[in-house]
Amino acid sequence: MSEGGGPLDRRALLRATGALATASASAAGWAAWPWQKLPEQVLKPARTVVWQDFLGLNAQLQWFPPEVAARQVQRMKELGLNWVRLGLHWMLLEPKEGQFDLAPIDRMMKLVSDSGLKSIVYMVGTPRYASSVEAGNQYERYFDKFPPRDPRLYAQRLMQVAKRYPQVNVWQVWNEPNILGFWAPKPDPEGYGRMLLASVQGLRATVPGKPIAMAGMAYFSEMGDGSGLMIEKLGRLGAFNLDVTVAYHPYTTKAEGSDADARDFVKRVVPAHQWLRSAGVKQIWATEWGWSSYKGPVEEQPIVGEDGQADFTLKRLALMAALDYDKVFLFTLSDLDSRASERDQHYGLLRLNGEPKPVFHALKRFLQVCGPRLEPDTPPAVEAAKGDAPLGLVSIGWRRPDGARLWMAWAEKKAEVRIPAQGKSAVLHHPVSGRQTTLESSQGKLRLTLEPGLQILVQASGPTLGQS
Repeated sequence: MSEGGGPLDRRALLRATGALATASASAAGWAAWPWQKLPEQVLKPARTVVWQDFLGLNAQLQWFPPEVAARQVQRMKELGLNWVRLGLHWMLLEPKEGQFDLAPIDRMMKLVSDSGLKSIVYMVGTPRYASSVEAGNQYERYFDKFPPRDPRLYAQRLMQVAKRYPQVNVWQVWNEPNILGFWAPKPDPEGYGRMLLASVQGLRATVPGKPIAMAGMAYFSEMGDGSGLMIEKLGRLGAFNLDVTVAYHPYTTKAEGSDADARDFVKRVVPAHQWLRSAGVKQIWATEWGWSSYKGPVEEQPIVGEDGQADFTLKRLALMAALDYDKVFLFTLSDLDSRASERDQHYGLLRLNGEPKPVFHALKRFLQVCGPRLEPDTPPAVEAAKGDAPLGLVSIGWRRPDGARLWMAWAEKKAEVRIPAQGKSAVLHHPVSGRQTTLESSQGKLRLTLEPGLQILVQASGPTLGQS
């Protein structure tokens, strides 16, 4: 999803080689999901969440005039967030061998540093002089999508920029090498492993002590040639012994899942992370995820609009916070201009002029209700107030440091439910719309209507919510 050397070129290459990403979605498949089979997902969070450490944003600050980029950073600070993920494009930094254009990156890095933000930075996109594409190859014009002939040269350039920008907190080696848009002509775990090894060795010699992340893999790291999961193959090659952060980009059609399975997000993440932890991985990050509010024509993601973008973003964030992630980076801070594809232009929390979109306001309300820190709690017992149990219930329990208990919940269709009350009243928040409803308890119960959108019920401190 990141804007390597131009998403339009990336899409053309994918079409030309007949290898669209395995996780791509279609509007027809989305509409045909079997809603009647949706299972409940009742989650007690895996760990404490401190939002300014857990949630970060991708940003493309070098794309914008300095005053607009500064306005974007100010909006990010309004959300109380401290982490930003930035991309460097090697073919733009060094268009000809030994000739560097670093002024835009210098400005971006100074803005981030002056603003007190923490950063993870990746470098991707091979210059023509270093590309492994052969002269005369029919895809030669996509030279930046091919890996460098010599991974040690990439490592040397990464060492140079790391030395120039010591304020960077984490360095990430390349981006999405499991798909052709960033590693042509086919995924190559061993080839990327050589790049990773050379880069880790070089960075540890140049900026000792700085954490290093392997590339954020597209989707769940499926390789575009259908040969399996790249993260798994890298682990079996010994990459986890390098003590690097593992990262991937879990884009799905909706917050809860993909075309293949309407609830597969949690079902895939839980066992995958268990395997990674058992293999010794200390840090698991999602360095991209999100939804575009584009109007079409359809390009992989169905059309969801600005309201759908806000809805899906909050529900996915609620799920990710409850699962075993160490850090997640939403894509992206601002909409982009026509250098990006139509879809990729509209992932932002902000419009091109820096003004907030509905997703920004929704996220801000979500974070305000949560407060800076949440502790895991058992979600309440839910009973149907009338009729059948709510279809596709998602239920997550949290406790704030002030003792208040938060219940994040939604269902596929509206359904009246009852849960145990802690006191005489509670407040039900609808962060996407901004509505708030005060609920009064009756006979030790609260009655409310679950909706398809995320709701957050806040009850004052009291006994643990549980089975009545």
